[in-house]
Amino acid sequence: MTRKLFSKIDTWVFDLDQTLYPVEMGLFDQIEIKMTNFIVRTLKVSQTEANDLRAKYWGKYGTTLAGLMKHHAVEPEPYLREVHDISFVSLEADPLLRDRIANLPGRKIVYTNGSKPYAEKVLQARGLNALFDDIFGIEHADYAPKPNIEAYRIVFRKAGLVPEKSAMFEDDCRNLKVPHSLGMRTVHVAPTSSPAPHIMHHTDDISAFLAKLS
Repeated sequence: MTRKLFSKIDTWVFDLDQTLYPVEMGLFDQIEIKMTNFIVRTLKVSQTEANDLRAKYWGKYGTTLAGLMKHHAVEPEPYLREVHDISFVSLEADPLLRDRIANLPGRKIVYTNGSKPYAEKVLQARGLNALFDDIFGIEHADYAPKPNIEAYRIVFRKAGLVPEKSAMFEDDCRNLKVPHSLGMRTVHVAPTSSPAPHIMHHTDDISAFLAKLS
């Protein structure tokens, strides 16, 4: 039944962080520390204030960067370089996931609120490099983040995808609202489900879910 529901899909869009690797690998824990330290140094606030701002801007805008750009005129490129300068040793290659993505019919795309260079390092560590037809980072959406509708419009136009023939996999359920409204098939990848009209499928194991599609 699941395979039939995806039978018309010819473009597969994957988020990166905590979607193409499990949350327990802890990569984003490092990034959050880097973000907080950047805010402490740049805005000259306390660690507590910086951590609160990091979480507040992420919740309100979709990324901490968006809030820093809007309210503090932070330049995105130095910020992205700094917060993504982390260790990738916690990531493990996943040959089975690679095979299951490779077996999907049509194009495969990564679309992340991180940067493309960072995405390439994650994919390399996971053994998923040279697997995707395109990788779109936040820089390709003029630094507008998901769930901003303009971000999707820019990236999807560049990708040339037809929403009705596309599927999107995401760990952040709010980032599936716009894809669903455009006619995409949506898959929430997270340890627990978040029932909502814009979530068509949920899985806590993306590899097992993909196995049902081939």
